[in-house]
Amino acid sequence: MFKGSMVALITPFSQNNEVDEKALERLVEFHIKNRTDAIVPCGTTGESATLNYEEHERVIEICVRAAGKRIPVIAGTGSNSTQEAIDMSLFAARVGADGLLLVSPYYNKPTQKGLYLHFKAIAGKVDLPICLYNIASRTAVNIEPETVARLVSDCKNIVAIKEASGSLEQMARIVALCGKKLIMLSGDDALTLPLMAIGGQGVISVVANIIPADVKAMVVAFSKGNMREAQRLHYRMQPLIKAMFIETNPIPVKTAMGLMKMCSPLLRLPMCAMSDDNLGRLKTALKEYGLLGNRK
Repeated sequence: MFKGSMVALITPFSQNNEVDEKALERLVEFHIKNRTDAIVPCGTTGESATLNYEEHERVIEICVRAAGKRIPVIAGTGSNSTQEAIDMSLFAARVGADGLLLVSPYYNKPTQKGLYLHFKAIAGKVDLPICLYNIASRTAVNIEPETVARLVSDCKNIVAIKEASGSLEQMARIVALCGKKLIMLSGDDALTLPLMAIGGQGVISVVANIIPADVKAMVVAFSKGNMREAQRLHYRMQPLIKAMFIETNPIPVKTAMGLMKMCSPLLRLPMCAMSDDNLGRLKTALKEYGLLGNRK
């Protein structure tokens, strides 16, 4: 399940600032049609920080129902409160999620011991496979490789990690420490191919929201040993990937989806509309890729 091209799904909102359930269902179908390997709702890209608890659970439930076991749903249930993470994870299990994505606690700034105890407590309460999510640029704390290895050794259902530290050296250390006991996933689209070259097995992707077939094709090409094709797709996607992060994620990708008529581009404060200059850069990247104007 934690392999291949997985999408960090956006959460569409309606004009009255509520979750657009019909649009969400359409996006799940879009990814099934484009052979995405798993849906990952309620992560950073899904604006989980501004979903209330009821909405958070509803988004997970809608994705599970819309997927209908045709594609795995890996529910984002992380929190900076261990008990809240346990509660959300238990809910996800009850409604049929296939796995969990657990971001490290944010703002609290726990020690490595605190991180270990946090993830161990959740793993001990929920009988679903777990993917850790390490993104210190958002959480203020790095999950050190030794902590990851300890968790993998002590918790049988911690089986993967989404690494968004930006450090290939750290990712290589985790692979060396954990070996085949842990699936390493990219949390940064720009590093997916380099990470796969050192043992990674896929990506939880932002850009796959708009080009799922191409992200999938790159991962498949690499897995089949077709490095030339994987490299071609990697370099083709780089300008578009860069455009996805010219402002804080998910502002650019959601704006792009609005321009492409995939869903409303509306964001929840404190996320806000792009600056005019960056919007122009985004439009240029989309046109050059063939996603606006004369779309392929």
